[in-house]
Amino acid sequence: MLTIYWQRFRRNKLAVTGTIIICVLVFVALFAPFFANYDPLQQNILQRLTPPSSAHCLGTDDLGRDVFSRVIYGTRISLAVGFLAVLISVLIGTTLGLISGYYSGWVDAVIMRVIDILLCLPTIFLILMVIAVLKDPNIYVVIMVLGLMSWMGLARMVRGECLSLRERDYILAVKGLGVSTGRIMFVHLLPNLISPVIVAATLGVGSAILTESALSFLGLGVQPPTASWGNMLTAGKDYIHVAWWLTIFPLLSILVTVLSFNLLGEGLRDVLDPRME
Repeated sequence: MLTIYWQRFRRNKLAVTGTIIICVLVFVALFAPFFANYDPLQQNILQRLTPPSSAHCLGTDDLGRDVFSRVIYGTRISLAVGFLAVLISVLIGTTLGLISGYYSGWVDAVIMRVIDILLCLPTIFLILMVIAVLKDPNIYVVIMVLGLMSWMGLARMVRGECLSLRERDYILAVKGLGVSTGRIMFVHLLPNLISPVIVAATLGVGSAILTESALSFLGLGVQPPTASWGNMLTAGKDYIHVAWWLTIFPLLSILVTVLSFNLLGEGLRDVLDPRME
């Protein structure tokens, strides 16, 4: 089965390209000190707003900090936020979706009404409100808020799949054998739901990175002097006419990263969905 999946996946050139880029980004994030030529926090006013050169391949910012080093360390922030926020979202969404779809009745009604209410609220404004109330935006707060505010769509998807699967013959058979509810849900149902969850999680990483960048751009995400692509865009917008590199390189980093996760997600959907064959 894995061989079949791999053969189908490698035929999708865009998905393979996205996977290679993601692997490179992860490698760069893990070994950032080996790739960065300078300390991302090191200031040198005498070299402020220096254009790309042999000494600073992506130039320097308004405080003389090396833009390349800050982009490299910003990769760590973005990937950490994306992966951890999606992990929280998947744990909550999958668990509640399983419970809602399996039990049905009033349990399903309560969970789905809560989801409906949360989905009616503008997500970005809800996130902004929560972060503003906490008054101490940092990477941990951003990860928690993004994870806690992005599980609803996944929960509805898992619930829909679970409603279909629970009527299958093999589920009815294990019920008749007296298997416990928890074992039915997490041993017999969950493995059959894992494919759409993986696809949703992969696409969710790109969405989380975009949201974190937007929050940091607005000053409510990762706070300076910590390097983040979003706050790098904020610092560069005031100098866009005289120092284009301050905006272009963080923007390209966001574009390439999000696009890569989207390509991988689309590729995994084609591979794991037998109806796409």
